[in-house]
Amino acid sequence: MDTQQHIELLPAVEIASGPAPRHSILWLHGLGADGNDFAPIVPELTHGLPPLRFVFPHAPQRAVTLNGGLRMRAWYDIRSFDLGSHADEGGLRESMAQVQALIAREQRAHGIAADKVFLAGFSQGGAVALCTALRHAQPLAGVIALSTYLPLTDQLAGERS
Repeated sequence: MDTQQHIELLPAVEIASGPAPRHSILWLHGLGADGNDFAPIVPELTHGLPPLRFVFPHAPQRAVTLNGGLRMRAWYDIRSFDLGSHADEGGLRESMAQVQALIAREQRAHGIAADKVFLAGFSQGGAVALCTALRHAQPLAGVIALSTYLPLTDQLAGERS
């Protein structure tokens, strides 16, 4: 996936659990939530671990068809309950590019290479985390996907990095 084009970074809640973290966790929220929703769990996740950087980006506001076109924070549009049919490929790819830009920023601004970055996500955020991790040009430290699914599976084999 090309991340060389200019992509505006998503606003995010950023928390370092201690000085000079060497690993980052980019945690993507679910539909209608924002990055603030998971920030309170940082103390529970860092007990006994070396310092970590947590980045909780806020998804863009967009209309969600399934919710009557209501604008809310969403990583992509949801058009029906049948998640396997006609995923919002454009919205997914836009969100994947935004996450890729955050991964690149971790290296550039904080010296944390891709192989030290974990992607995590819940629901819609988990789908974006999986899609991004499986297509990222460099290996990531890992992916954590909760209560989610893997969209765009038919293109995965040809796009896998």
